[in-house]
Amino acid sequence: MKKKNKFLVGLASLTLVAALAGCGSKEDSKGQAEAIDENKIVVGVTSGPHEQIAEVAAKVAKEKGLEVELKSFSDYVLPNTSLAEGDLDANSYQHEPFLDTFNKDHDTDLVPVGKTILNPMGIYSEKYKSFDDIPDGATFGLPNDPTNGARALFVLQEAGYIKLKDGADLTASIRDVEENKKNLQFIELEAAQIPKQLSEVDVAAINTNFALEAGINPKEDSILLESTDSPYVNYIVVRAENENDPTIKKFVEAYQSEEVRQFIEEEFKGSVIPSW
Repeated sequence: MKKKNKFLVGLASLTLVAALAGCGSKEDSKGQAEAIDENKIVVGVTSGPHEQIAEVAAKVAKEKGLEVELKSFSDYVLPNTSLAEGDLDANSYQHEPFLDTFNKDHDTDLVPVGKTILNPMGIYSEKYKSFDDIPDGATFGLPNDPTNGARALFVLQEAGYIKLKDGADLTASIRDVEENKKNLQFIELEAAQIPKQLSEVDVAAINTNFALEAGINPKEDSILLESTDSPYVNYIVVRAENENDPTIKKFVEAYQSEEVRQFIEEEFKGSVIPSW
């Protein structure tokens, strides 16, 4: 009986060791970068120009044997959380300052892998045709996310209407405004909602994708427009583990093709600028 018990204990021990070894190898495989399907990629975009341009890139990619499924979002957070959680293989909608802030705030490791476009931020008003006409104490709608709020402030500083403290960086806020020639009253609003709230303020900064979606043409309708040497170029972004994945590289090549460049130039006529 003792021999039988010893045999059973030994068998159980071997089974446990084998099970643990199996678990270990599974964990190891998870710890390694898993290659993305070489025939299909899922890409998140925001509605508007990013989606339109990605649709053209998807057609180019299909000709090269890569199917691109696009998922459209209406805000700036979900495309990154969905990417970090593995629901997307890549996304295309954000500039690097926004990405850096997101990674820091959410403890994620998302990386840029290819330049896409510049959407020059515009300043708009339904009440005034020139920024010089805006009265003292006017209300100014400012995007409430750190990077786009700072971006709008730098547009105002470049035009000479405000001055930021020395050392203010790409995450500057209204607390960094040192001089305010028109005593603008800044009202922080969700970026996607500003076009709908434009009539409720005297003037506002609107991201180009939301402006175009609302039928506002940045080049024709803005009273101030961000310069083309802006640091806010947009990128295709992936999880760090997939930075060098060949499928990702194939999609970046499709996006940065001459067909996509021509579409951007013809469709947006200077309101959206290719940046590669």
